[in-house]
Amino acid sequence: MEEIEITYIDIDTKKIEEKLLALGAEKVGDFHYKRIIFDYPDFRLDKEASWVRLRDEGDKVTLTFKKRLGENLRDKLDGDEGMYERETIVSDFEATREILLKIGLTEKMYQENKRTRYMLDGVECDIDTWPLLDPYLEIEGSDWDEVYATAKKLGLKREDGKKFSTNQIYRLKGLDDRNFTKLTFDEQIERKEDEF
Repeated sequence: MEEIEITYIDIDTKKIEEKLLALGAEKVGDFHYKRIIFDYPDFRLDKEASWVRLRDEGDKVTLTFKKRLGENLRDKLDGDEGMYERETIVSDFEATREILLKIGLTEKMYQENKRTRYMLDGVECDIDTWPLLDPYLEIEGSDWDEVYATAKKLGLKREDGKKFSTNQIYRLKGLDDRNFTKLTFDEQIERKEDEF
């Protein structure tokens, strides 16, 4: 299914949070996510702009397949046509990790990020913070009309929002997160072989 989400980079976090609260948004919480990105040893998923993600969200563990939609995705930095996403909850992070390794996938990277989530009229408004990046805002809903309506309520212009993956944001900032095997707030380990 298509992920109905738009991203705004270079935001003023304090102003966005103040606007959300003034509009009656409910702060759901602050989260520290830990994830492993999997691919085949020949990185064939990456070549198709897709990946498998195992993520520990604190209160649950999810397994997700994601694929960017559109043409020329490996070089496109001005947004794309969106994202296919299929996610399920799994009960055990380590057991699922072992299954993925046993079927022939390899760990491409370990990442962490922090997220502050607000809900505004049924729409998720997430302020994400990643290592080496400034915070950015993701607005996700059940259809594009409510996503763009929420952006407008927050004083954001529709045309400034992009359908971005975090990898695209890193690349816009002159980095490629795929060239790290570990990317956390405390430690960034660069890939020694198979650079992207």
